[in-house]
Amino acid sequence: MDTVTVRDAVLADAARILEIYAYYVEHTAISFEYEVPTLPAFENRMKQTMKKYPYLVIEQDGVIQGYAYAGAFVGRAAYDYSCELTIYLDHSAKKRGFGRKLYEALEERLRKLGFLNLYACIGYPDAEDEYLDKNSAQFHTHLGFETVGTFHNCGYKFGRWYHMIWAEKIIGEHKMRLPL
Repeated sequence: MDTVTVRDAVLADAARILEIYAYYVEHTAISFEYEVPTLPAFENRMKQTMKKYPYLVIEQDGVIQGYAYAGAFVGRAAYDYSCELTIYLDHSAKKRGFGRKLYEALEERLRKLGFLNLYACIGYPDAEDEYLDKNSAQFHTHLGFETVGTFHNCGYKFGRWYHMIWAEKIIGEHKMRLPL
């Protein structure tokens, strides 16, 4: 029987998380990075994120199948109620509901922390190809995000130009607030 669990990531998870991410860097235009980060560099990214934002993994029978985290949106104080989300699943673990479970858990955690606006930066092709399709945009739309902007031909990878879209989801009421 499959046991699926969403939990907080720990630095000991970094090697497996990096293994998942490396596939997207090396074989897709989902990540616009050209080189896979080193494990120490990736661990440092995780440490920096975990100082303020949730970083979650989803496991099936004790094996990490994906991860999701929130990070700063733009990085200025006035944006403190907004954050950018990132999600990656093991390339062989798609269409099992893991992405939805991760994002729902992340959204709930962010809501409890007082965040109001969620953003996703998504690579988007003119025409789907072997490096990039429209699945990520469709996934976000299915979860209640709406496209709010397009940057045309801003990412160049594998000898091709790709667009980047911003998607937004409002999860709280905007009223007078104290700083987070």
